[in-house]
Amino acid sequence: MSTSSVPRGTRLPREERRAQLLEAAQAVFVEYGYHAAGMDEIADRAGVSKPVLYQHFPGKLDLYLALLDAACDQVIDAVAQALRSTSDNQERVVATMKAYLGFVSQNGGAYRLVFESDLGQEEQVDERVRNVERVSAKAVGDLVADQTGLSESEAGLVATGVVGMAQTAARWWLRQGAQIPLEQAARLLAEVVWRGIRTFPVIEPLEPAPTP
Repeated sequence: MSTSSVPRGTRLPREERRAQLLEAAQAVFVEYGYHAAGMDEIADRAGVSKPVLYQHFPGKLDLYLALLDAACDQVIDAVAQALRSTSDNQERVVATMKAYLGFVSQNGGAYRLVFESDLGQEEQVDERVRNVERVSAKAVGDLVADQTGLSESEAGLVATGVVGMAQTAARWWLRQGAQIPLEQAARLLAEVVWRGIRTFPVIEPLEPAPTP
């Protein structure tokens, strides 16, 4: 059962109540945007009084930042898991595209908090969103630099392009109604990236020294 559907007046442990409030707040922020969302609406959606909401979150921005932190962590973790999922570089590209497509198509619209926030001018929001891009690009860039002849700066540039394309394409795909199945969409995008990356010289792993 969704935590936001808990009957009004039900006593919950603190962490469960917090999860319930976050779930309700995400639905309201995604539906209305930050500026149009109200604490009254969030409390009502969660089935609690405003004093209960304020016991957990001092203000609307605190609530939004808590949601944003969770969404940003989801993106970063998804990319990291994709890069660790296989030792085949082509399949790593596919997995990375799947990570972005999966994120935008799941989690109740949480991607809008990261990629389409109407609070982008707020310094605390901007810094978190930029950090997602930095950390994701760094993870991809480190792998590119490690396995090709590209310098750190060159690999970083390539990785930033890959991450930017993945984000933009994933959002476009969702806005078009995800008409292309996720697996097929991921492989189409990966093919574009792989056609470029596979031309880079690959550094062969060093063979271990013979045991005396």
